[in-house]
Amino acid sequence: MLHTTTKPPLTIRLCQPRGFCAGVDRAIQIVVLALKKYGAPVYVRHEIVHNRYVVEGLQSLGAVFIEELSEIPAEHRQSPVVFSAHGVPKSVPADAQARNLFYLDATCPLVSKVHKQAMRHQRLGRHVLLIGHAGHPEVIGTMGQLPDGAVTLIETEADAANLVPADPQALGFVTQTTLSVEDTAGIIRVLKDRFPDLHAAAAESICYATTNRQEAVKETAAGADLFLIVGAPNSSNSRRLVEVAERAGASMSLLVQRASEIPWTDIAGISTLGLSAGASAPE
Repeated sequence: MLHTTTKPPLTIRLCQPRGFCAGVDRAIQIVVLALKKYGAPVYVRHEIVHNRYVVEGLQSLGAVFIEELSEIPAEHRQSPVVFSAHGVPKSVPADAQARNLFYLDATCPLVSKVHKQAMRHQRLGRHVLLIGHAGHPEVIGTMGQLPDGAVTLIETEADAANLVPADPQALGFVTQTTLSVEDTAGIIRVLKDRFPDLHAAAAESICYATTNRQEAVKETAAGADLFLIVGAPNSSNSRRLVEVAERAGASMSLLVQRASEIPWTDIAGISTLGLSAGASAPE
């Protein structure tokens, strides 16, 4: 006698937009075109984007990833070096020039915009508050646009509540481009309540690709039994999408980088699956 089981039909909610943003695609193309024009090796300072598949694919073409310019061998000083999409402190291109290196800057234009906003705040005599995560390459790059002591990093609402500035009337803020809109809004609310003269940037710092992907997840997460975000564990925007899905009503949200990480046994019993990808995850 045959025994059969009936599985519930699976509805997959596929977010749009998802995956690569324009800044990520631009950065990757800079490396690819450099390899075509100059040949291997092309050195890349830091992961060009936070995705191992992208990094490994570029390595197979001849890209060599380094963390510091000092890692470039003397015999390859004429090879191009590319700065990642996250941006770099001003000290990095200065170091490249001192070493007579040929460099290409793949900083996302929207990150460069934040750099300009921070410098404008300082030029107008304001102390700069940077809302972001300590240690993230973008944060390191933004803080490195200004002299030591000119920027204070604000990571949480508690940081905002405990801030004691030298001049409460001379403050301006910018944000890391890949943050959760909700988290940033809470921090900004605390800052504005405490410092009514706080100056915002002339334009929104969180990039439109981050915002659009978060909004798409919000619209599809409610009622999902499981929401999968494809992205790397060191990708800030991908981790934020996991948080957004949970807040928007998904029963569970997970970050996966490859198919082998998908919890197939859990999926077997669900009826609704949400799916999106971070801005540094290829389609």
